[in-house]
Amino acid sequence: MTQDEMKKAASWAALKYVKKGSIVGVGSGSTVNHFIEALDSIKDKIKGVVASSEASSQKLKSLEIEVFDCNDVPKLGVYVDSADEINPTYDMIKGGGAALTREKIVAAISDKFICIIDSTKVVEVLGAFPLPVEVIPMARSYVARQLTKLGGDPVYREGIFTDDNNIIIDVHNMKITNAKMLEDKINTIPGVVTVGLFARRSADIVITGTPKGTELKSKDCLLS
Repeated sequence: MTQDEMKKAASWAALKYVKKGSIVGVGSGSTVNHFIEALDSIKDKIKGVVASSEASSQKLKSLEIEVFDCNDVPKLGVYVDSADEINPTYDMIKGGGAALTREKIVAAISDKFICIIDSTKVVEVLGAFPLPVEVIPMARSYVARQLTKLGGDPVYREGIFTDDNNIIIDVHNMKITNAKMLEDKINTIPGVVTVGLFARRSADIVITGTPKGTELKSKDCLLS
């Protein structure tokens, strides 16, 4: 299978976790676009969705799938999203599409986080993919200096604004061996909205599209 075919296979496999009559959390990005197309095939069986980006929201609405405001939904059964990198304990780097803060919010109100990826996203140690940090614009230089002190090489993603009109700093050359600790440290820097480390709220189930088909792994297996 091609990489896109692996993404599609993982996305369609996630439909089994979508319950009839439910509101589904939907992430963003090229892999999730396949999941949105899969949702279209069962849209008459679900109540609607909460989307983590304006781009996903627009695509969902174009398919006549109802999009709910996150503030009107106390919790979700499942949230389906992808990752830029994921390690063996299901810690992730997300934010390549600059939707990391909204993704964290939707993940936080969801009982189960289903991560759909192709096999190229699986790594032993996080950090080859630059770590995105969403930052309030006036704090850009200060935050960059603090990220340098943590051992990274921060690069301002010029011309890109998040859906909430903040900016992104991508941190290069970090070998992330303790994702939870680094997530906590970066989130305490004044001016940081959030960092694209999903370790405190990592994936519960990972569906990986591979050249031989899909593989499913659960966090329950790690804890047993």
